Amino acid sequence: MRSIKDKVAIVGMGCSKFGERWDVGLNDLVIEAAYEAYEDAGIGPEEIQACYLGTVCAPLIGVGGTVVADALKLRDIPIIRNENWCATGHIAMIEAFLAVVSGVFDVVMAIGVEKLKDTGYPGLGTGRGMHPVYEARRTSPGSFAMIATRYFERYGLSIDEGRETLAKIAVKNHHNGSLCPKAHFHNEITVEQALKAPIIAWPLGLFDCCGNSDGSAAAIITKADLAKGFRDDPIYVKGFGISMDSMLPHFRPGFEWTSFNSLVVSSRKAYEMAGITNPREELDIAEVHDCFTITELAIYEDFGFSPRGKAKKDIDSGFFELGGGLPVNTDGGLKCFGHPVGASGIRMTYEVYKQLQGKAENPERQVKNPRRGLSHTFGGPPQLSAVAIFGNEKG
Repeated sequence: MRSIKDKVAIVGMGCSKFGERWDVGLNDLVIEAAYEAYEDAGIGPEEIQACYLGTVCAPLIGVGGTVVADALKLRDIPIIRNENWCATGHIAMIEAFLAVVSGVFDVVMAIGVEKLKDTGYPGLGTGRGMHPVYEARRTSPGSFAMIATRYFERYGLSIDEGRETLAKIAVKNHHNGSLCPKAHFHNEITVEQALKAPIIAWPLGLFDCCGNSDGSAAAIITKADLAKGFRDDPIYVKGFGISMDSMLPHFRPGFEWTSFNSLVVSSRKAYEMAGITNPREELDIAEVHDCFTITELAIYEDFGFSPRGKAKKDIDSGFFELGGGLPVNTDGGLKCFGHPVGASGIRMTYEVYKQLQGKAENPERQVKNPRRGLSHTFGGPPQLSAVAIFGNEKG
């Protein structure tokens, strides 16, 4: 695979307020994100040469790129839509990166949007899945609960120790989200509250699970050598990695329930393109797919942030907190910022973009002197993982 390192840059980004947005429609969410991105890049819609749309909830959003064409009045340009589970937003961005680096377009937009609350989408996923036997009545919390219990058993954690470790991830993300104006949830919690919350799927409680949200996010992307013509502080794409694991790895012999091959491979590809050999030391911020607290913990180890079986030590020491060695989910993550599925990957990149520019909305959340950041989403079934790495300097 050829590298796109330092050949593409983001010059504008926007993000709507996430939450239960009963007061607005899909078009309004698209406009919120896109017009913030236009203003940030200092351009108008007439300069967009192509648009890459990410959305999952097909029945509500209409056919093709209709919602973007209608809301933004983008006429006579390609509007290309994808649906790739929770990685949809990242795929839209990566399509936009490739469109620019190919030389076909100079300025393109990637945008993700979802209005889950209006659909009645339950979040638990009861009855989801594509296999009539393997996945009958499967729920997402149930699947990740099995990962939690297996992880505890394999690495010698009692249920109480394991649940407390996961609770600390929830407390971190709630704290970070409380400082982020656009986040869905702003309530800080304690470890005790997390442990006493209603159980959703043992051992995962209410605060171990992210909610469903409405929201949109957008990025304006151009060639790296044109970027300084838009702004003084563009953010450069350093690398990306995508991995889709065939079938359902859960049902293959040898699957251990504590690691996902797609996570390992996608991060490795992104690191190779970005020239990163020690992500724990060379990344300054990461936004990862915390659909459940146990997912975030597994990602720490699959991405090389923590040694295998040692994430608890890093969590206990505060390594992933705002003032730690590698702050993770500085805006609250999926847990508190929210998870409108098609928008999430671009929203996570919005946080990395702002942090690398030193422009986090609340100065209390600003990471000190960040140079490189990672954003990531993870979806399925089966398993699809997408990773992108960014930097605020070329070279």
